[in-house]
Amino acid sequence: MSTASAASSSSSSSAGEMIEAPSQVLNFEEIDYKEIEVEEVVGRGAFGVVCKAKWRAKDVAIKQIESESERKAFIVELRQLSRVNHPNIVKLYGACLNPVCLVMEYAEGGSLYNVLHGAEPLPYYTAAHAMSWCLQCSQGVAYLHSMQPKALIHRDLKPPNLLLVAGGTVLKICDFGTACDIQTHMTNNKGSAAWMAPEVFEVITVKNVTSSAGVLFFGK
Repeated sequence: MSTASAASSSSSSSAGEMIEAPSQVLNFEEIDYKEIEVEEVVGRGAFGVVCKAKWRAKDVAIKQIESESERKAFIVELRQLSRVNHPNIVKLYGACLNPVCLVMEYAEGGSLYNVLHGAEPLPYYTAAHAMSWCLQCSQGVAYLHSMQPKALIHRDLKPPNLLLVAGGTVLKICDFGTACDIQTHMTNNKGSAAWMAPEVFEVITVKNVTSSAGVLFFGK
């Protein structure tokens, strides 16, 4: 395994060019796709399809882009996940260049949304579970908003993007395809309408994003 840079040299292959980001060097662990054994499709993210897979005898989730239109979201998620390290944020193990995909921590408990609404029968949980999930999510968000030199705003916090591990006791924030730093200007709406902050809907050409836009969903 080696450290790769998305803007490293003129000899980059077409696969490497897929992750070029102007004025932004992406540092990540390059993983050989031949080491990955895909098992099944488990869902979709802000971009691409998510599959459960095996990598070095470990369960992982891989996220692959399916079209050129998803390249930007792939770059965003790779850049942002490579910056973070927190127990309540899904871990990035690395990325493959051919085919282009992210290799991440696998959450065997699925999403919080499925626990609350999708599973049949619904799993047993108590108010203590709910309070713990809220606390862990807020800890992850607080970490993102306190990052230096630029705070990070997720912009799509919602139950489908909150994963559970360790028998449902540990919550992880995932899906950073629409995330941005605190100084980024929005020119279009990002996120899911049901959980978006009101200011995101304001009809103006360019708008500053603030960290408050990342906490409204707690009241949903």
